[in-house]
Amino acid sequence: MCQEILTKSDIMKSRNFIPLVLVMLIFWATNAQESLKEDRKAIKEMCGCFEVTFKYTETFAPEIDYEKAYDYTATALEWAEMIEEDDEKISIQHLLVINDSTIIKHWRQDWTYEDRTRYEYDKDNKWKFVKSPKKAVKGQWTQSVYQVDDSPRYSGSATWIHADGRHYWDDEADSPLPRREYSKRSDYNVMNRGNHVEITDYGWLHEQDNKKIIREDGEEDVLLVQEKGYNVYKKVPDSKCLAAKNWWKENKEFWVKARKNWATIFDNNEDLTLKKSVDGKPLFMHLFPMDVNTSEDKIEATIEEFIEE
Repeated sequence: MCQEILTKSDIMKSRNFIPLVLVMLIFWATNAQESLKEDRKAIKEMCGCFEVTFKYTETFAPEIDYEKAYDYTATALEWAEMIEEDDEKISIQHLLVINDSTIIKHWRQDWTYEDRTRYEYDKDNKWKFVKSPKKAVKGQWTQSVYQVDDSPRYSGSATWIHADGRHYWDDEADSPLPRREYSKRSDYNVMNRGNHVEITDYGWLHEQDNKKIIREDGEEDVLLVQEKGYNVYKKVPDSKCLAAKNWWKENKEFWVKARKNWATIFDNNEDLTLKKSVDGKPLFMHLFPMDVNTSEDKIEATIEEFIEE
């Protein structure tokens, strides 16, 4: 004889209901903490010294007369150092190592947990301030990527997945043109990035399914061409990046001041438009030659020149 199905009212009346709820809450809280621990471990795996291979190829264009660009391949040695960490934020600075001795400050990635605010790229050096509902970012990490001068680039929010021995994060985000094309092309003005970040046994992989888009006010986006990208980060001994480690020790205080100024700007929680150049030079060409002891006021004044009122 089948057992009678309990109604919600029956459960509520049961003396075991409250203990059962407590057990479930403890279970959920424990799982959330374990997942957060795995998330943080995965993100920090992107720190260290890496031999990097960049490969891109255009794949599909809706217009048959579009002439696909040549495939792009490059290699680099890159040092990625964790420069900030707390319970809900991990910041990683990337540095390029050229010929074992020349160091170039590269991109930065900040990971923030359940972050409700971020700057989403619109077009033509404009970023929109976006605030999401709390439930929309529950359990998610926002990856915010910054340019070499610490100005914004792109950001997106998604959940880290840990299953079947894999650890990965998937998101889609609009961005300016990539550095490999921004000074060479003007036939599109937005790159919609399909970002797949995965921790691997050799290091980590940034796989991309990109769309090169023409965006105009009041018009639907027009797809110019799709692109596939593979950025493969192969971990090598930290000793290979010793020059970068030492360079950062000597120069990090300058960039602490720069990030502090940018943080003040971002805290305005307003849309942001940046000039592409001042006196014929982009921002990084104003900042890079500055002495490490340059005052915070001078850095602030330089950055402020690039902000459109």
